[in-house]
Amino acid sequence: MSKGTTREVFFAFLRLGLTAFGGPIAHFVFFRQQFVVRRNWVTERQFGQLLTLCQFLPGPGSSKLGFTLGLLRAGWPGAIAAFVGFTTPSALLLFGFATLLPMFSGAVGEAALHGLKLVALSVVAFGLIGMTRSLCPDLARRLIAIVAVAILLSIAQAWAQLLVVGLGALCGAVVCRNVRPDFEGDFVVPFGKPTAWLLMAGFALMLVSLPLVAHTHQGFLMYAAAFFRTGALAFGGGHVVLPLLQDAVVKPGWISSADFLAGYGAAQAVPGPMFALSAYLGARLPGGDGGVIGAMIALIATFLPGFLLAAGILPIWRTLALHPIAARAIAGICAAIVGMLAAALYDPLWVSAVHSPSDVLVAALGFLVLIRWPAAALPVVVLCVALSVGLALL
Repeated sequence: MSKGTTREVFFAFLRLGLTAFGGPIAHFVFFRQQFVVRRNWVTERQFGQLLTLCQFLPGPGSSKLGFTLGLLRAGWPGAIAAFVGFTTPSALLLFGFATLLPMFSGAVGEAALHGLKLVALSVVAFGLIGMTRSLCPDLARRLIAIVAVAILLSIAQAWAQLLVVGLGALCGAVVCRNVRPDFEGDFVVPFGKPTAWLLMAGFALMLVSLPLVAHTHQGFLMYAAAFFRTGALAFGGGHVVLPLLQDAVVKPGWISSADFLAGYGAAQAVPGPMFALSAYLGARLPGGDGGVIGAMIALIATFLPGFLLAAGILPIWRTLALHPIAARAIAGICAAIVGMLAAALYDPLWVSAVHSPSDVLVAALGFLVLIRWPAAALPVVVLCVALSVGLALL
């Protein structure tokens, strides 16, 4: 990869942060057009391998890809510039929505918020179909997903998600015999293995220590631990963040289910990464812990795990990607994540959003629009909110 400047990286990703609608799959298309075809920062083979790496690790897929592209292009300043440029527009928009949320009162306001819940239902149902096709193409992985759904709907505890991910890795290593390692292309990393191991050690230390410290120090550390855990478990990126964030902020009673789903629906209407939803949730934290500080803590804590792992894995990615057991375990984890998303489609989405046959109709119309135009998340928001408000006024 040729070298560039931090300024160049920032403005390239700011442009994407302002225009890249449609979720992570659409973002990958935008990234390829910008950095392979137009700017020639990486070759097609290098881009494909970076994309595979980012799909392999937890955290926001498109943001991890942007972070690694910025890192390889302009070092650590470039990585930070890529994150700031790509994330800031959506984070600011969702923070603004969190600030204005109390104004959504009365019949029209409540109907608009209900429409956003139906948006979330449509989008996740559509995303689930695509993920099932790509991540569960055979019987073994479909069974792993079904078992994951059964576990999560039976055990309403935070540790059930950890159990599902662990069992997915174990079962994948044993039963996904048809999965083969896939590695194409290579790239020069601007640091060596000592730095890589330090980054991964930092990830492990924070994952273990933050929850322990949060037990004795309430407030910001408690919230940081919850959002960091979310980022560390969100294999598959995109819509997978829904059940993890719901578990992190709704179950403890920090944010109501209605406010959470309204924010998730609003996130479909903005460009940039889905994980910017954490800025909205951080701003809505209870007491004096929300606002700007809460939004920044939630945003950084959610994105940080994926970035630490992506940078840490880069120097040893070739060796890891060629290991057959690792490839099978990853396949099992991805199948379990499909099950996690399917469970979330029922609870909280269906349970919270569907109260009448008209709700089913509105969500189905949004779903059909996405089937016909997969990148049409913004029109789906307009459609579902307008229909919900219209029905409320009849």
